[in-house]
Amino acid sequence: MLKRFLSYYKPHKKMLALDLLASLLISVIGMVYPVVTRNMLNVYIPEKQYKIIVIAGISVLLLYVLRMLLRYFVQYYGHVIGVKMQSQMRLDLFAHLEKLPFRFFDNNETGRIMTRLTSDLFEVCELAHHGPENLLISSVMIVLSFIYLLRIDPILTLIIFTCVPILVVVTFFMRRRMRRAFDDRRKSNATINAAVESSVTGIRVTKAFTNVEREVRRFRKGDEEFVDASRRAYKAMAQFHSATSFITDVFNVFILIAGGLFLYAGRISFGDYSTFIVSVNLFISPVNTLISFMEQFQNGVSGFKRFVEIMEEEPEAERPNAEQLRDVEGVIEFENVSYSYDETKEVLHDINLRLEKGRKLALVGPSGGGKTTLCHLLPNFYRLEDACGTIRIDGKDVRDLTLDSLRRQIGIVQQDVFLFVGTIRDNILYGRPDATEEEMMEAARRANIHDYIMTLENGYDTEIGERGVKLSGGQKQRISIARVFLKDPAILILDEATSALDNTTEVLIQQALDELCRGRTTLVVAHRLSTIRNADEIAVVLDGRITERGTHEELMAKGGTYKSLYALQFRENDLVEM
Repeated sequence: MLKRFLSYYKPHKKMLALDLLASLLISVIGMVYPVVTRNMLNVYIPEKQYKIIVIAGISVLLLYVLRMLLRYFVQYYGHVIGVKMQSQMRLDLFAHLEKLPFRFFDNNETGRIMTRLTSDLFEVCELAHHGPENLLISSVMIVLSFIYLLRIDPILTLIIFTCVPILVVVTFFMRRRMRRAFDDRRKSNATINAAVESSVTGIRVTKAFTNVEREVRRFRKGDEEFVDASRRAYKAMAQFHSATSFITDVFNVFILIAGGLFLYAGRISFGDYSTFIVSVNLFISPVNTLISFMEQFQNGVSGFKRFVEIMEEEPEAERPNAEQLRDVEGVIEFENVSYSYDETKEVLHDINLRLEKGRKLALVGPSGGGKTTLCHLLPNFYRLEDACGTIRIDGKDVRDLTLDSLRRQIGIVQQDVFLFVGTIRDNILYGRPDATEEEMMEAARRANIHDYIMTLENGYDTEIGERGVKLSGGQKQRISIARVFLKDPAILILDEATSALDNTTEVLIQQALDELCRGRTTLVVAHRLSTIRNADEIAVVLDGRITERGTHEELMAKGGTYKSLYALQFRENDLVEM
């Protein structure tokens, strides 16, 4: 993990070197004051060298001006290095997230992922900036001040230094407790972010069901967990700081007693004693800095660990010699396909299907039967194990194809349309970003949405809000269809694309979908059976198995499950009309 962290310094090594050099000079300049103080008390003042006193004072002032400039450089450019490292980590994490399989997002809430991209990496940024500086400045100051103290009085210095091993032991043991507590606090913070993301996204549902109080209770529960985790973290931190501060205070007690005795015995002069008191603060101050740094270190390490956890998640993998899918005819085969999301339940069992070029296959059956899973396996959203059958496009195993070339040839229209924040133009061009203006408009015309767009004040540049909140369900669906028109895939998947629409809107959408399906091999997951009567073949999927296959007329004639579903649906429609 350390090697991975240090690798992010590499692009900034020159600036880091200057930053550390400036930090080193700050430490050296810090040693000037006690040296001048000792000479003042022991030589310049007793010998009345007034001119040298003034020169020494002005020299110290000039060095402090230089130290001010150096501190500005360290604070500004040091933070810039940290922010750039944070930015690179965030980019790496986001790019890696984009490559992770659906299974990862099934098991991880959006809010928790956002926490790792934001607050976790901010703590890493702070560690990246302050870590090297604090370690260098403090280490140099401790060494230089210790050497200088030895020159004043070795025995008095060694007496004081006996406290250091005690400080190291206390720091070591308490640091582990503090690390665990801050890890728990960070996890609780992620829980809060997940709750906020979920509640804000579903705010309309919350208000519609008058469940504001319920959401507040849910949030309060997560907030209480965060407060409790924070309490434990701060308790560990308070114990750590109070114990280490007590030990550093003991330094001053030792100086007071031992130094006073040495001065009384005539072992050291008053000037040396005064200088020793000044100099020992130069020793204690960086020790306190290192102690305080431990809290920042724990936060940064915890954040980086959570960053690494995601970075070590296996991305979607392609076989070493995966080939490009080109010149697609669109012949689809499912051969002995079985699939399970986990070991407890098999979702699909021994599926065998063949769909010729340009043909339409409709999958029908109760919810949870495996229809959508079957569609997700075709573009390799969920990877099929070698022993669980084979899916082919034009005779090529989808596992032997590059993911980009495979998915470029498959268009998907779902019931739950997702539109990105931005304009109508942005969302249609998502299907093919390099498309021309005319190609984009033609795609919109074919999706029956162009005329509506032109009635808007800003036309294609109209902002649609988060997830298209400013549009109706039918308008969002037609924009998603225009997006697929622009993509122009050879294979099409329609996953209950009209089930959530009213009858009038459904007619418009169905016209656009019929146009979209023309000449393309199409898999349709259907809820409304009236929309798939003209499918070339219909397959009934029950509990992960295909139980019936045939045209609408053939299945109706068999009098099986399909006929029962069809009759039930139209009986429900009649009841609604009554």
